[in-house]
Amino acid sequence: MSDNSFDPSAMVRRFHDRAEAVRRRGIPPIEGSERQRFIQQAQDDFMDFSIIADSTAEIIDGVLTLRVDLKGSTEDTVDDDAR
Repeated sequence: MSDNSFDPSAMVRRFHDRAEAVRRRGIPPIEGSERQRFIQQAQDDFMDFSIIADSTAEIIDGVLTLRVDLKGSTEDTVDDDAR
Protein backbone atom coordinates (compact mmCIF):
# COMPACT_ATOMS: atom_id res chain seq x y z
CA MET A 1 0.00 0.00 0.00
CA SER A 2 1.48 3.33 -0.99
CA ASP A 3 1.44 6.33 1.32
CA ASN A 4 -0.91 8.11 -1.13
CA SER A 5 -3.70 5.52 -0.90
CA PHE A 6 -3.91 5.48 2.89
CA ASP A 7 -4.86 8.45 5.06
CA PRO A 8 -3.87 7.80 8.69
CA SER A 9 -5.89 10.82 9.88
CA ALA A 10 -9.01 9.39 8.25
CA MET A 11 -8.37 6.06 9.99
CA VAL A 12 -8.13 7.83 13.36
CA ARG A 13 -11.43 9.64 12.62
CA ARG A 14 -13.09 6.30 11.84
CA PHE A 15 -11.96 4.93 15.21
CA HIS A 16 -13.43 8.02 16.87
CA ASP A 17 -16.73 7.32 15.12
CA ARG A 18 -16.58 3.69 16.26
CA ALA A 19 -15.97 4.72 19.87
CA GLU A 20 -18.98 7.04 19.75
CA ALA A 21 -21.12 4.30 18.20
CA VAL A 22 -20.22 1.96 21.06
CA ARG A 23 -21.02 4.69 23.59
CA ARG A 24 -24.49 5.27 22.06
CA ARG A 25 -25.29 1.62 21.40
CA GLY A 26 -28.05 0.17 23.54
CA ILE A 27 -28.08 -3.20 25.22
CA PRO A 28 -30.12 -5.88 23.47
CA PRO A 29 -32.73 -7.74 25.52
CA ILE A 30 -30.35 -10.26 27.10
CA GLU A 31 -30.08 -11.36 30.70
CA GLY A 32 -27.66 -12.77 33.21
CA SER A 33 -24.11 -13.62 32.29
CA GLU A 34 -24.70 -12.82 28.60
CA ARG A 35 -25.66 -9.27 29.60
CA GLN A 36 -22.49 -8.91 31.65
CA ARG A 37 -20.37 -10.25 28.76
CA PHE A 38 -22.04 -7.79 26.37
CA ILE A 39 -21.37 -4.87 28.73
CA GLN A 40 -17.74 -5.93 29.24
CA GLN A 41 -17.22 -6.24 25.49
CA ALA A 42 -18.72 -2.77 24.97
CA GLN A 43 -16.35 -1.33 27.57
CA ASP A 44 -13.37 -3.06 25.96
CA ASP A 45 -14.42 -1.92 22.46
CA PHE A 46 -14.89 1.66 23.64
CA MET A 47 -11.49 1.72 25.33
CA ASP A 48 -9.69 0.20 22.34
CA PHE A 49 -11.39 2.46 19.80
CA SER A 50 -10.84 5.54 22.01
CA ILE A 51 -7.13 4.86 22.41
CA ILE A 52 -6.65 4.81 18.66
CA ALA A 53 -9.04 7.75 18.19
CA ASP A 54 -6.89 9.81 20.58
CA SER A 55 -3.67 8.91 18.81
CA THR A 56 -1.58 10.88 16.39
CA ALA A 57 -0.98 8.80 13.28
CA GLU A 58 1.68 9.20 10.65
CA ILE A 59 3.49 7.11 8.09
CA ILE A 60 7.25 7.11 8.53
CA ASP A 61 9.35 5.20 6.00
CA GLY A 62 6.29 3.15 5.01
CA VAL A 63 5.42 2.21 8.60
CA LEU A 64 2.19 3.37 10.23
CA THR A 65 3.10 4.91 13.58
CA LEU A 66 0.52 5.71 16.24
CA ARG A 67 1.59 7.96 19.09
CA VAL A 68 -0.67 7.57 22.12
CA ASP A 69 -0.47 9.74 25.25
CA LEU A 70 -1.31 7.34 28.07
CA LYS A 71 -0.96 10.10 30.67
CA GLY A 72 -4.11 11.81 29.37
CA SER A 73 -7.50 12.22 30.96
CA THR A 74 -9.70 9.24 31.86
CA GLU A 75 -12.98 11.17 31.64
CA ASP A 76 -14.34 9.06 28.75
CA THR A 77 -15.68 5.83 30.20
CA VAL A 78 -18.69 3.70 29.43
CA ASP A 79 -21.29 4.30 32.13
CA ASP A 80 -23.10 1.07 33.00
CA ASP A 81 -25.91 2.97 34.72
CA ALA A 82 -26.66 4.93 31.56
CA ARG A 83 -27.37 1.69 29.72
